[in-house]
Amino acid sequence: MNGKLNDKTSENLSVEMLNPFVHHLELKTTYEKIRTAIFTVILLPIRVAIICMLLVAAWSLACIGLIGISEQELRDRPLTGWRRPLRHFASKIMYAGFIAGGFHSVRVIGRQATAAEARILVLAPHSSFFDTLPIMVAGAPSVVAKGETSIIPIFGKLLNYTQPVYVWRDDPNSRQNTIKEIIDRATSDEDWPQILVFPEGTCTNRSCLITFKPGAFYPGVPVQPVCIRYPNKLDTVTWTWDGPGALKLLWLTLTQMHSSCIIEFLPVYTPNEAEKKDPKLFASNVRAVMAKALGIPVSDYTYDDCRVITRAKQMNLPWAAGLVEAQKFRQKLGLDTSNAEVKILNSPHILCKDCSQLSYPEFANMLQIPMNNVVSQQLFRLYDKKNTGVIDFREYLYSVLVISQAEKTLDMIEIAFKIFDHSGSGRLSRHEFIEVMKHSLHIYDDDAIGIFYQITKDENATITFDQFAKYAENRSEYAYLFNTQVPRECKPSTDHHQHQQNLIKKIE
Repeated sequence: MNGKLNDKTSENLSVEMLNPFVHHLELKTTYEKIRTAIFTVILLPIRVAIICMLLVAAWSLACIGLIGISEQELRDRPLTGWRRPLRHFASKIMYAGFIAGGFHSVRVIGRQATAAEARILVLAPHSSFFDTLPIMVAGAPSVVAKGETSIIPIFGKLLNYTQPVYVWRDDPNSRQNTIKEIIDRATSDEDWPQILVFPEGTCTNRSCLITFKPGAFYPGVPVQPVCIRYPNKLDTVTWTWDGPGALKLLWLTLTQMHSSCIIEFLPVYTPNEAEKKDPKLFASNVRAVMAKALGIPVSDYTYDDCRVITRAKQMNLPWAAGLVEAQKFRQKLGLDTSNAEVKILNSPHILCKDCSQLSYPEFANMLQIPMNNVVSQQLFRLYDKKNTGVIDFREYLYSVLVISQAEKTLDMIEIAFKIFDHSGSGRLSRHEFIEVMKHSLHIYDDDAIGIFYQITKDENATITFDQFAKYAENRSEYAYLFNTQVPRECKPSTDHHQHQQNLIKKIE
């Protein structure tokens, strides 16, 4: 057998593997590039100026509306009297800002339920900081946000005016308190505004609906599903973990002649007794209704999957988003519990003659997974990027083990030392050391050879990981290797305009 997957296997893999965390955006034609350049000079400054003026106007109304109200009062009881219509007026001004930014075509389908009919609005798919638009259309309902956002200039005041449900990160009971506050408001007899939640908990590319977080469904009260679509020829709004940054999206959106958005209010979903007792079941069933209305599939991806991408990017691993798919396949095959890769790493030597040219049967045998299993084949295909029928098994081991085992950059190098140590002696030749530097630190031949000769002068010598660590410890340019990597909060690939995303932070 030549190692290539047969025709039947190829048919099994013909279905596209969705990755909701990836978005590619490029101006492809000369016309698009010229038009964008012209509009950047002519249209963009005008739109930015108008948006800023409207933003300041809305902020001014929020300041007036919050006069004489303490933060505790905002949390304890709903606004009354003239403050409520003023809040709606402020949201209309914010909506005008979207129109000024080019959203001339905003189509609303269906009827928004009243607070008496549905205290909670669940919006999906969540794909952009432009999803603040449905919030304005819905009349500025309360949102769920980080407590820190309340002090952000301008946006913090506007957010406070919606009487948000705050999540305080420094509170170990934050999640429970947030759910309790949602339940209290949703079941209260007082005239609280509706609560708006993005149940996916993170941005996707709208190719599917990922797993809904259950926070909005704990109260067990009727909810109104709201679907969001952006039917634009050029998708300049999607903000995912692997894709263009917020500034690029904002620039390209504001330099389009017009942008479209469709907001569909579906019928209110009233939970049955089983759903009231099981928030996850409730969330899953609401997701199914929304997926049907949108005409897209559901997926078992979750908010936590973006942590894999974030960690992969921390470790400078290539193809970070694809590792989420690899982890999913590994879980289905039980590799995450069998620790097959760790056992291979800790064996006296890796059991393949040429790990850079591993066929599918050899791959399945190494991991002790069934050859005729479609998921096994899909996992192999992820790493067979050129469809040659062979993969570099060392790349597979490295990507999997770094995600699960490495805490700092030096750990990555130690893992690479073990993987590329073909003899199992704990010592690397010059060629093997070059491979380690390339995969772990993206240092290529000439520079890697230079480091090798600084550690040992003998061309035919071998070096150990401890020798490299001692060498790096005495050089300031490698100090970062010894710093502990602290996992970061999941967020798209840029911090620019993070304040906009904070307006629609979800329950964690």
